[in-house]
Amino acid sequence: MMNIEQFKDWALFLDRDGVINRRIPGDYVKNIDDFIFNPGAREAIAIFSGVFSHIFVVTNQQGIGKGMMNETDLNIIHDYMLTHINKTGGRIDKIYFCPGLAKDKPLCRKPQPGMALQAKADFPDIDFSKSLMIGDSVSDILFGKNVGMLSVFINHTGEIEDDLPAGTPIYTSLAEIAGINI
Repeated sequence: MMNIEQFKDWALFLDRDGVINRRIPGDYVKNIDDFIFNPGAREAIAIFSGVFSHIFVVTNQQGIGKGMMNETDLNIIHDYMLTHINKTGGRIDKIYFCPGLAKDKPLCRKPQPGMALQAKADFPDIDFSKSLMIGDSVSDILFGKNVGMLSVFINHTGEIEDDLPAGTPIYTSLAEIAGINI
C-alpha cells in the first residue's frame, strides 16, 4: 500500500478507462450503460480528495475522432461519472480529453503533454514535480514522465507491458493505492 499522505497538496492526474472505470478491450465507452466503475474507485477518489490539492482526469477519446461518438455523448458519460464520484464524497476538479486519432499524434493525446499543459494553464499553482499520474497504459506513464510527474501503473491484467519504464510503481487498482480492501 502506498502512503498517500506523502502527496498532501500535490496534484493528481487520473486516466479514466481502466483506472476509474472498466476498460472495454477493442472498443470504447460510448454511453453510460458502457460506463462501469472499477471496484473501490469512487471510494478511493473520495480518500484522494482529502489529500490532493487538485484532481484531474486526462483521457484519450479517439472514439470521437473515429465518429463512434460525439462530445455530447462524452459529456453525458462524464456528468454521470462526476455525479457518482461526488455522491461518494469525492471530487474531480476538471476533465481533459483528447478526441484526436492516435495516427495523427496530436499534442493533446497522451503520451504528448498537451492535457497536462492545459491543466497548468488553467491551474497555475500546479507543480509537475509535485504531481502524480495514475494510468493503466505505457502512454499514461510516459505522459506523466514527459512533464516530470511521478507516474504509477495500474496493472489489472496481471501482464506487464515490455516497454513500461523501469522502476515504475505498480498497483492493481485505485483502491489498493488508497488502502481500501475490496
